[in-house]
This record gives sequence, structure tokens and C-alpha cells, in this order.
Amino acid sequence: MPDPVDLAKERRRVTMRDVARRAGVGTITVSRALAEPEKVSPELRRRIAAAVAELGYLPNHMAGGLSSQRTRVVPVIVPSIRNAVFADLVEGVNDVLLGEGYQILLGASGYDPAREEALISAFLGWFPAGIVVVGTQHTELGARLLTRTEATVVELFELSSDAVEINIGFSNAAAARDMTAHLLDEGYRRVAFVGAFMERDVRAGVRRSGYEEVLAGHGLPARVLSYPQPSSYELGGQAVQDLFARWPDTDAVFFANDVLAFGAITECQKRGIPVPQRLAIAGFNGLDVGARMTPELTTVLSPRREMGRQAARAILGRRGPGAKRREVIDLKYEILVRASTRRRRED
Repeated sequence: MPDPVDLAKERRRVTMRDVARRAGVGTITVSRALAEPEKVSPELRRRIAAAVAELGYLPNHMAGGLSSQRTRVVPVIVPSIRNAVFADLVEGVNDVLLGEGYQILLGASGYDPAREEALISAFLGWFPAGIVVVGTQHTELGARLLTRTEATVVELFELSSDAVEINIGFSNAAAARDMTAHLLDEGYRRVAFVGAFMERDVRAGVRRSGYEEVLAGHGLPARVLSYPQPSSYELGGQAVQDLFARWPDTDAVFFANDVLAFGAITECQKRGIPVPQRLAIAGFNGLDVGARMTPELTTVLSPRREMGRQAARAILGRRGPGAKRREVIDLKYEILVRASTRRRRED
């Protein structure tokens, strides 16, 4: 059996010069074929690709980034990787970037501003072409890092006049107002709102404010349950029990997200509570499973995949250093009225 030291000596990183020698071209041509393939003829690209595959060459992205002050990576920072809403967002980004030869770096902040700050700092050290962040509210240092970087900065999922550079999203407040108005239009008058983790989930807090604004405008009292833990199906079920214990006459509930609403519908089915005849239920975000539930869930459809795609296109369209140009893109939202809130009115 060979000595481990001998094996280590035999291991040598395949270099760009090795690839160039095998393909019969110069190192500059190899570099260009890997970084900007559209500038190299198809025949040369084929020869270089064959040499790369044969030798097992792995490009040193950091080295390329240090020479050009930019790598072909794009960090994406989301609050949670378990939430299907953000998974759809990441897919949208990846759909566009992967075909252009870029890779994403994924980080989850856990709705923690300090953790988001650490991720921003670490990811910007890769000299990325751009960086995508969910939300427009950051720590003082996080905001300063985003403002000073030459990478294109895209903030998603909400709209703000204080965005760093490119802001793509929709109005959570307007969406919540419209959903609350829908419930009132259906004839419900004892409407509750349920949210979770709202001390850190800024967008859930904004949705609560939109709900309260509409109720106040109609002279109706707000009924709010706010849980300190993250959203879950189990928490949505618990909310049904807590609502009836505190306000037994509640006839409708607007949940800050679909996950809570799914749990509530399941709990109602277990307890024999008819939806919407006894309790109307509405959610937020428009997850696909909502259309497959019984009854189908009324919800706000957020354009999360399109947000991701447009974020990626924005980064590709602003290559190279330059002054930050603020741009706000409102992708709107849609209220999907379904069976979980639709009341049959008597003629």
C-alpha cells in the first residue's frame, strides 16, 4: 500500500496551463472560454471543454474574482430554507443564473438581523456579481456593507423608498388591507388576525397593521393572536383552539401565512368545525397546496418566483462597477378568493 506521504505528493491541482496545453491553445483563450464563452469560437470551446473534462480541471473562482473584482457567484439570503415561499424565490433566481454560468450561494438568517449581517459580510468577501436579500431592513453595518459594495444589490419581498439599489416586491400592507376588506365584504364582522414570530418577521407585522387599519375604518375591534415562535402547522391548529377560548363568536380569521392557515383548516376538520360556515379562514402567500385542500384556501398570491427571476435579470443587466441607481419594481399581488371564505348569501 503506498505511503500516504507519497500519495499526497502525487496529488497536484490541475492548472489552466495544463488545460491549455492539452487543448493546444493559450492560457488566455482557456480563461476567456471559461469566463466569457460567447467570445470563443464553438470549435475552441469544444476542445477546451474536452480537456477540462479529461483532466478534471476545477476553475479557481476566487482567483478569477480577485483579478476582475467580481466572481460569477450570487449570494441569496433568505429568512428560512424550510419555508416553501423562499424555496420558490431561490428557484426563480437559479432558473435565470444557472443558464448564464453563475452559481448561487444560499444563506438563511433565521429572521435574525445579526445573523443576516454576518452572512452579508461573509458573502461579499467572495466579490460576487450581485447579492439578493429578502427584506429591506438591516442592521446599521449590514446596510452600510450593502451600500458600499460594487456588487448589484437586490432587496425583495417588500417595497421601500430606502432600498439600497434595486427593490423588487409588492405591498404587504395593501395586500392585507384587501384581504381584510374581502372578509368584510363577505359579511364577516368578528374577524381575527393570527401571526407568529412578528417581532422579527417584519412582513407579518405589516400585514397585521393592514388588517387593523381596515377594521378601525369600519369601527370594528381587532382580535389579534401573536405567537413568539416560528410558524408551523401545529401552531395554526393551536390558534383555532386559542381563538375560540378567547373570542368564542369569532367568524373569520386572517392568518399571516398559508402554513398557519393549513394547520387551522386541519384542526377544524378534526373538531368538526365547518369552514367557512362556522369559521372562514384566509392565508397569505399562495402556496400551491392551498388549491388542493378541502375547502380550497383563500389567500394572497405573492409573485415570489417572478421576484427571483427579475432579481437575477437585474444582476445580469448591471455588470461591472458604477454608481448605485435606485429602482423600485412593484410586481403586485393577487387575492385568490376560494371556498374557505366564500359565503353563500341567501336571496
